[in-house]
Amino acid sequence: MDSLTHQYRQVIEKILQEYAKFLDTDRYVQVELVLDEKRDRYLLVETGWQNGYRIYGTLLHIDLVDHKLWIQHDGTEDGIADELVAAGIPKSHIVLAFKSPEIRQHTEFAIA
Repeated sequence: MDSLTHQYRQVIEKILQEYAKFLDTDRYVQVELVLDEKRDRYLLVETGWQNGYRIYGTLLHIDLVDHKLWIQHDGTEDGIADELVAAGIPKSHIVLAFKSPEIRQHTEFAIA
């Protein structure tokens, strides 16, 4: 494993752990952190029940592909991309995969 991949994994895990800790306040809805370092997939998922309704969904999903962080889904209020940049990951290594390639070209982030 190269040092850049290792560094990016650490940043992703740290930020997702902070989100999990912050969001895991409901005893009926759990926030689960899914870390698949073998395939470099990182998810934050909520599961449980609230007022008789099933709660299940992905809050965040990031894949690490060829030294770039592909944000597949971002259900946060402010967006996780800026937090990744603040943690030292260049915008050129972050792909907003939840946006179409046509839209990505107008952002400050990587297209692919």
